[in-house]
Amino acid sequence: MAPQVPSVRLNNGLEMPVLGLGTYMATEEEGVAAVKMAIDEGYRHIDTAFFYQNESQVGQAVRAKIAEGVIKREDVFIVTKVWNTYHAPELVEQACQKSLDNLGLDYIDLYLVHWPMGWKFHGWTPNDFLPMNANGKSIDSDVDYLDTWKAMEKLARSGKVKSIGVSNFNSEQLTRLLANCEIKPVTNQVECNPGINQRKLIEFCRKHDIVITAYSPLGRPNLEDPVVGNEGIPKHALDDPRVLAIGKKYGKSAGQVVLRYLVELGTLPIPKSSKLERIRQNIDIFDFKLTEEEIKVMDGFNTGGRTVPFNFSNQHKYFPFNLEY
Repeated sequence: MAPQVPSVRLNNGLEMPVLGLGTYMATEEEGVAAVKMAIDEGYRHIDTAFFYQNESQVGQAVRAKIAEGVIKREDVFIVTKVWNTYHAPELVEQACQKSLDNLGLDYIDLYLVHWPMGWKFHGWTPNDFLPMNANGKSIDSDVDYLDTWKAMEKLARSGKVKSIGVSNFNSEQLTRLLANCEIKPVTNQVECNPGINQRKLIEFCRKHDIVITAYSPLGRPNLEDPVVGNEGIPKHALDDPRVLAIGKKYGKSAGQVVLRYLVELGTLPIPKSSKLERIRQNIDIFDFKLTEEEIKVMDGFNTGGRTVPFNFSNQHKYFPFNLEY
C-alpha cells in the first residue's frame, strides 16, 4: 500500500498535498519515468516550471496514469511557474498557455511567480531564459511584480489556474503584495532545509495564511546546475552522525528524518528524485514524529547558507535575498 499523504487547506479553500515530487533537471525519458513511478508510489503533488523544460514530460506521465485508471485529473495537484523573462503582464497569459500546452492539461492547480525579479524578454526558447550581460549579470526589466501579480489574478479568474502563489519572495515583498492584491497568494515556494530552515519566514507566512513549499529540502546542491553558485555550501545534515542516529531509532534514513523535520516545521517539501528506492523513501515519512529534542538537533544545522544563492541577479532591485527573511 502506498503511504497516504495528508493535505493542507489553502487560504482559498482548496487542498494541497503536504509532500510532492520536485522535477528540476529531470528531463527527457528520466522525467516521464520519475513522475510515473511517483504516481504509482502515492505522490499526488508534482512540481514543475516552464524554466525546467520538462512540463511536457510531466504532462505525458500524468496523462498516461489517467489513461491507465490509476488517477483521475482531480486527484493530482500540478504546480508550474511563470519564468523571470515573462513578467510583463501581456506575456504572463501567453506563458501560462504555453505551460498548459506543454502539459496537455485543461488547467493548472497552482501557478507561481518563479522569482520576484523580472528580466528582459528575448523570446520563448531555452536560449532566451538567462539573458546575461558581458559581466555575467542578468539583464533586468523594470516590470513591477505587482503588475505581474495582476495578470496572475486574471488567470485565476479565467479558470485556467485554480490557485496562484509566489516563489522566492521575502517578507517585505510579500507585505507589499498583500497590501496591493485582490487575490492572496496561497503559497510561497522557497529553499528550505536544515541549513536554511526559514523559521522566521514560515512564521510570517503562517500569520498571513500562506503555506511554505520547501524546495531543495535535502539541501544537496546539484553541481551541474547552471543557476547555482556553490560558494559557501552549508554543513550537511544528511551525513551527520546525530541525524543518522535519529533515523536508526525510527528505522528511517537521514533523508527521511530531514523531510519529517520540514513537515513538522509546517512546510510542504518537494524532494526531487528519479530513483524508485529514493522516491519510495521520500514519501514514507508519515508514520513517525520527531521529539522536541530531535527538532532542536535539526535546528542546530541552520546557518542561512543557500544551495541556490542566485547571485548573478543580486543587483536587481527586487532581488529577495538581501534580507534575512
